[in-house]
Amino acid sequence: MWLYLVALLGLWNLLRLFRERKVVSHLQDKHVFITGCDSGFGNLLARQLDRRGMRVLAACLTENGAEELRRKTSDRLETVTLDVTKTESIVAATQWVKERVGNRGLWGLVNNAGISTPSGPNEWLTKKDFATVLDVNLLGMIEVTLSMLPLVRKARGRVVNVSSIVGRVSFFGGGYCISKHGVEAFSDSLRRELSYFGVKVAVIEPGFFKTDITSSDKLSSNIKMVWDQASSEVKEIYGENFLASYLSMLKSLDQKCSEDLSLVTDCMEHALTSCHPRTRYSAGWDAKLFYLPMSYLPTFLADAMVYWTSIKPDKAL
Repeated sequence: MWLYLVALLGLWNLLRLFRERKVVSHLQDKHVFITGCDSGFGNLLARQLDRRGMRVLAACLTENGAEELRRKTSDRLETVTLDVTKTESIVAATQWVKERVGNRGLWGLVNNAGISTPSGPNEWLTKKDFATVLDVNLLGMIEVTLSMLPLVRKARGRVVNVSSIVGRVSFFGGGYCISKHGVEAFSDSLRRELSYFGVKVAVIEPGFFKTDITSSDKLSSNIKMVWDQASSEVKEIYGENFLASYLSMLKSLDQKCSEDLSLVTDCMEHALTSCHPRTRYSAGWDAKLFYLPMSYLPTFLADAMVYWTSIKPDKAL
């Protein structure tokens, strides 16, 4: 009996592999709009798709980022400046995209723009700190998607939303984990609604990679800032030892994060170019072998793992 099960499992995997290897035709005629192309995943994906011959429309927050990207790519790639927290910027970018795609519509929308700070223990933060992250990572992504949807529907294309493994398991306070849980929920509802129109929605869930979002210098500076704004009571409860240990942990992130960003952008590319993209992509071995399995554990076990591996406040019970 076990032999039959193994054979069936092997056959299923072969069929799945064959199905996923089927590539969409006429890729050179398809436009893809990517947010957050100044650096990191968005920048690499823009260059990767440009090399493949696709028509990349890259949105950067700064003109300097756009100019640097244009220097590294072909004349096919075009850039636009976009601040996903400003409605007028999104409207202008949508009109810019519409002028370029015409009646063909927009094949791919990649919502990649994101920030990770302010973050830290929830008690150290203010409502404004949460709102700053949510405005970019969740509300901005939603507004960009809603604005671009008519163009994507016209092409019967793809929406690719960049979440994170912390969209499954929350490891720290602040708006980042909340925003990524929101990305997961929005993507699920969007996928089900758009399936009637032939539009596919995929979620990318990277583990820890070396980008601006995980920069130890930026994260350390952020922790010092939110510590300074915390109340005297909170500072007394957590203590200077907690702060020092937290900063030391952040310093070690650079060594723990993978530098191979292509593990993520290859997932994005597959979601855009495969005839049968996956619903979710776990990018990175840490995501596949640790964080994803952890997300399926009973809550009390996941809580215990976080509890025993995390830094304790000075006045913890």
